[in-house]
Amino acid sequence: MNTRLAESIRDGDLLAAADIGSNSFHLIVARYEHGEPRVIDRLRDNIRLAAGLKSDGSLDNAHRDKALECLARFGQRVRGLPPQRVRAVATNAVRRLRAPEQFLAPAEAALGHAIEVVSGREEARLIYLGVAHGIPDTPGRRLVVDIGGGSTEFIIGEHLEPLKTESLQVGCVASTLRFFPDGKLSAKRWQQAQTEIAVELQQFAAAYRAFGWREAIGSSGTIRAIDAVLRDTGWSDAGITRAALARLRDAVLACGSVDRVAFPGLSADRAGIFAGGVAILEAAFAALELEHMRVAETSMREGLLYDMIGRAEHRDPRDASIEALAHRYAVDREHAARVETCALALFDDVAVAWQLGPAERDWLAWAARIHEIGLAIAHSQYHKHGAYIVEHSDLAGFASNEQHVLALLLRCQRRKPDAPAVRTLPERLRVPVARSVALLRLAILLGRAGDARPAPVSLRADANHLHTDIDRTWLDTHPLTRADLDQERGYLKALDIKMDICAR
Repeated sequence: MNTRLAESIRDGDLLAAADIGSNSFHLIVARYEHGEPRVIDRLRDNIRLAAGLKSDGSLDNAHRDKALECLARFGQRVRGLPPQRVRAVATNAVRRLRAPEQFLAPAEAALGHAIEVVSGREEARLIYLGVAHGIPDTPGRRLVVDIGGGSTEFIIGEHLEPLKTESLQVGCVASTLRFFPDGKLSAKRWQQAQTEIAVELQQFAAAYRAFGWREAIGSSGTIRAIDAVLRDTGWSDAGITRAALARLRDAVLACGSVDRVAFPGLSADRAGIFAGGVAILEAAFAALELEHMRVAETSMREGLLYDMIGRAEHRDPRDASIEALAHRYAVDREHAARVETCALALFDDVAVAWQLGPAERDWLAWAARIHEIGLAIAHSQYHKHGAYIVEHSDLAGFASNEQHVLALLLRCQRRKPDAPAVRTLPERLRVPVARSVALLRLAILLGRAGDARPAPVSLRADANHLHTDIDRTWLDTHPLTRADLDQERGYLKALDIKMDICAR
């Protein structure tokens, strides 16, 4: 069965995207109509999660409680939606937690849906996708800048395709706290902020300028707030200009302190972090030699909706990322295809009994396609090399927890599986990952026989018991496979899976 087809979206279906940001939490609900998401509801709450991060990497109770209360409200709105129609993504503040699972477990319980933690570059890709769908398509490259609460993303793209993505650990909440910790605004502190942010931008600014773009576009609430202030004060009526931004900087400094920042068009809940946002944007204008920036109304949450639609319509960037890994590390495509075919056949045998769904089928297919990438480093311990590559690569479309699961499947593909690592996963993932590991290991084991035709094997499952039915004649002509299967029974016990082998 093609499980991707089962995920197709039909006219009238509701979709939801939650952006669990470092400053604000957003939820949008949309109805899918004629190939596009039509937004029918928006919820927002100003949580300032980044302000609750402590020096030891923990989250203070006040911000944690406020976040969970907000997610519970969001959960009421999306309670009736199936899991495949809801995407919830956490960004910089959650990435920086020392033990993210201590926050994610109750957060997922409050929301009623899984929460993905995405890397900075994946966040940038989703931002660009949202912005590109929200503005008219024009020829040439565009630079998109998105200032969040804990990080700022810079993307150069063309049409709907991001070409370069960068994420810096500077955001409006974090920068306001970092550069103006006691709330005092001064020219000296502002210059310090410009210098330190410029050092961060220096990592890629020259390469970006050389690559070039035709127009610069700002995204996010911070940049929209700056644009609104410039309009309402009459300092610019055509987007954000360098001259207007300098005038705004002087006006912010004239306020003297963060708690006295007030301008026409600036909401009270954003005033306390406005100085940090203006400082970041001024530094970006200088480093990238910008003169003008127009402002988009869409951002990452809209990008999540379009990414969801793309996955359902077989335009999943995760497939492209896996293909890129296979190409880069010279995978034996024919062998990988045989392992994948076998793995998916075994999956289909036990999917219902083992309660495995589309997500687990994808894990298995992706892992099979790249299970040998570690051989590009060395044959010895290649399963560990492959896991390291996957864990530490920037893979477009993958959330951090998906990438971790994929790396774990590769790590557990041979020898004794790393059962302790499986047990450290969030509780909802432990059993499906362990079962996916078992199926991948069996497919690889059967693939060692070297036959072009599939091995005559079928599976049955109940609870943690796996029954392997195999043709006796075939097994008698493959004594090494028989020995491997006998050994595998012992290995799978580490995953609390009992396997028996029945030759018929």
